[in-house]
Amino acid sequence: MALAGREAASLRVGRALAPRLANGKNPWRNCFGILLGPAENPRPIGYSGLSWNGRRTMSQQDYQLAPSILSADFARLGEEVTNVIAAGGDIVHFDVMDNHYVPNLTVGPLVCEALRKHGIKAEIDVHLMVKPVDRIIPDFAAAGATYITFHPEATEHIDRSLSMVREHGCKSGLVFNPATSLDYLRYVMDKIDMILIMSVNPGFPGQQFIPAALTKLREARRLIDDSGRNIRLEVDGGVKLDNLRAVAEAGADTFVSGSAIFNAGKPGDPHRYDSIIKAMRAELAKAGAVRV
Repeated sequence: MALAGREAASLRVGRALAPRLANGKNPWRNCFGILLGPAENPRPIGYSGLSWNGRRTMSQQDYQLAPSILSADFARLGEEVTNVIAAGGDIVHFDVMDNHYVPNLTVGPLVCEALRKHGIKAEIDVHLMVKPVDRIIPDFAAAGATYITFHPEATEHIDRSLSMVREHGCKSGLVFNPATSLDYLRYVMDKIDMILIMSVNPGFPGQQFIPAALTKLREARRLIDDSGRNIRLEVDGGVKLDNLRAVAEAGADTFVSGSAIFNAGKPGDPHRYDSIIKAMRAELAKAGAVRV
């Protein structure tokens, strides 16, 4: 069969077998014992908007905005979170700092639990900037966390800590500081639900975006797509309107933003943050295909 014909056949079979990718396995080898894709681009097709030229169609992305409560008004935290979710935010992002792993002290599991009791139903994404992590993972799981992510440098046993997160009913992930290599992912992709790329050095809100994070996002996107797994790619630090499109085109699908959202509230908006969330959605809609 000519190469063009083989690609056409692969496309037809790929559409039928795409659901098999949910288990993180490559259906081409499982079903046929050979890889049907061209040798120079062995990624499976039929998932995540990928085509043979290695481009991801942004219109097929499930973009998620994750407002960080670190920049909210803590005197009215329940109201703030209710408003930002009603305005179109998707995930509530917790920055948990211990004044040990990072030079700041923020919130603990009681705040997470309080928001659940307040009626917050949205997913809660807990980013642990603490050391060690194993002691506090069960506490945040019991408090209502959806995702629990941590830094590989903050635990002696990465695999064990990732497994602990899942054992307590949460989705697990690793966080990478600007100078931390993605090599930690090599043997734990099967235990990862989210990869968080830090575009600032952790510890304080309101910092400027580090441009080198775009390169790391592209590398992480390639790892995710090559794995065939359903893993979210989040970015945190200095994300705002003027760089949101570039960040999306680098491969991110989940965007943590604190001061850019909570400092842009308008009393005239129905839910205070409608205008800024709408503007962010408009920027994401402009994002084109990303080379992975």
